[in-house]
This record gives sequence, C-alpha cells and structure tokens, in this order.
Amino acid sequence: MTDRTLRRPAAHSAVTLDDVAREAGVSLATASRALNGSTRKVADSYRERVEEAAARLGYTANLSAQATARGTSAIIALLVADIADPYFGLIASGVARGADEAGLVVTVAITERDPEREVRLVRALRGQRPRGLILAASRTTSGPDPDLTRELDLLGAMGGQVVALGPGAGGVRSLILDNRRGAEALGRALVERGYRESVVLAAEEGTATSDTRLEGFSAGFTGAGGAEPRVYRGGFTREAGYETMTRALEDGVEPGTVVFGISDVVAIGALTAIRAAGRAAGDDIALAGFDDIPTGRDVTPALTTVRVPLEEVGYQAFRAATDAEWEAHPDDLTLEVLLRESTPPRA
Repeated sequence: MTDRTLRRPAAHSAVTLDDVAREAGVSLATASRALNGSTRKVADSYRERVEEAAARLGYTANLSAQATARGTSAIIALLVADIADPYFGLIASGVARGADEAGLVVTVAITERDPEREVRLVRALRGQRPRGLILAASRTTSGPDPDLTRELDLLGAMGGQVVALGPGAGGVRSLILDNRRGAEALGRALVERGYRESVVLAAEEGTATSDTRLEGFSAGFTGAGGAEPRVYRGGFTREAGYETMTRALEDGVEPGTVVFGISDVVAIGALTAIRAAGRAAGDDIALAGFDDIPTGRDVTPALTTVRVPLEEVGYQAFRAATDAEWEAHPDDLTLEVLLRESTPPRA
C-alpha cells in the first residue's frame, strides 16, 4: 500500500480509468494500455502499479466502451446444443483455457438443437460485439440456414470472427472432425473381434454428426464382413439412448449383437435399458459409443468408443476465433478407436 491517500469516487459513481491513472500516478494512456490489452508494451513497474490501483479502487473495464472503440469486445461467444452433455462441456473447457491465456471472457449460449433459437441467440450476441463466435451445436445436412448465414455475415462485418465445428454457415472458419473415418474404423474393429450383427442408435435423420457416424460405421462393419446394421433413431441424449434401446429390445436383440450408440451419452442410456430388460452388457449384448467422455471409462463394463480430443477441439476453435493468421492442424484432432470390456472378443 502506498502512502498516498486513497482517492475514492463519490458514492454511487463508477470508478473510471481516470481515477485509476491518478491513483497509480501514471498517464491515462499508460493506464489504458496496462488494463485494456493493448499490443504496446508497458513497463512491468507501471503495469503493476496500475493493476494494484485498479484492485484497490475496484475498477472494472467498461466492455461496451471497449467494443465501441475497437469494434469488438473482449468476449468469445460459444454456442452449444446442450451444456449438460459432457461432449460440449469438454469443448467449453478447451475454449475457456484459450480465453484464460488471452485474458478474454467466454459467454456460453444453449441452442437446444433448435435452428430458430440459434438464429435468435446469434442476433442477441451480435449486440455484445464478440471478438469471436464458435458454433459447436450440431449442424444439419440440409445446408446453411439463410437467416443464420445473414446473422453471421453481419457479425463478421462488425469484426467478429466466426468458427464452426464441422461444415460452417456462410464464410466462416471450419474445424472438421473426421467422424466418418473414426466410425468406419470402429465398425471394422468390431468385425475383427468376431461381431457380425449390429444395431445403431442414431439421432434424427438430417443431423450431420449422427448421419456421418452412421454412414462410416455401416461402411466399416459391412465392408469387413458384418451384416447391414438395424437403425433406430432418437437423439443425442441419455434418454434417447434408453428409449431407442428399449425399442430394439422389444423387436429382439440376439446374444452376440453389438450396439453402437452414436455418442457415449446415447450408449450409456442404452446400457441402462439393457440392464432394465434383464440382459447383460458385454458378454450378452456388446456396446460401443463415440467421443470418449470420462463417464464411459467409469461405467461397468468400460465402454468401447472412438476417442475425440474434445478439449483440444475447443482450444483450436478458440485459436481459430482469435488468431489473424490461423491455420488448421488436423493432426492434433486425430480420432482413435479404444476397445474396452463392453465389446469382448467373440469366437
């Protein structure tokens, strides 16, 4: 604490950058560069004085004013389909890691896989003038929504960089995961383990991630000598996995069949349905998922899956949203088949 008298603004008035500069004994320009992420270097001694003064006075940067001055704010917006799904939680963790390194703030919005809601959210987020916007919610195979494309174009015109996981909408940067190849490798590996009959629990037709994984699994499984899978459609939730697995069991699932849940969350829902029907997962009905969320390693039997490096996906998406000279690094996003106890080898 310095021996200067602490100068507090009048009651009910906001602390300004002028107040911080006076308290630190530096110019307004130096205080601004120290606190507002300027690319111009500030001496450590000055920066420390400014940060200490800001902390003593309780100063908070005016994000709206910064956005007006720069064209964008210190915000990264992340749109996910379902924050309760560990898939999106792990992606958000990677985005948050990048934002923490860069001194930015992450705003998370939930689309609930509703295209109209997604458009409304992007329109609302435009008002925050985010530095970048990451679309992590599932895309559809019908092509970009014209309303969404227009909103993204308007955000881009304001200086915000848009990033999509998977094929984008409009002129955006895209981070592509090779879901098809990962699912195809899983299908082949299961036939090599001795499986010939399969059931796939997929999402609604037209959901890009689900359809791509289904196509890849079917190609790998039949190409290696397995029969064409039976397909039941629901969604990406645990409840959907339970419901679609229940329907499959009612239709009849022979011992030695392998069930592929389009995601680990779906597969875990299917696991509960298998047990509720008095069947055993593994030796009786084999089970596989996709994503490699931590819960899949902890259930019994441990879940065979395809590992997606989800935190790295989120981190790379952040870099794509903030780096002017960004280049994709697909080798960092390699998918890997992990064979565990839920798909034991069959004679």
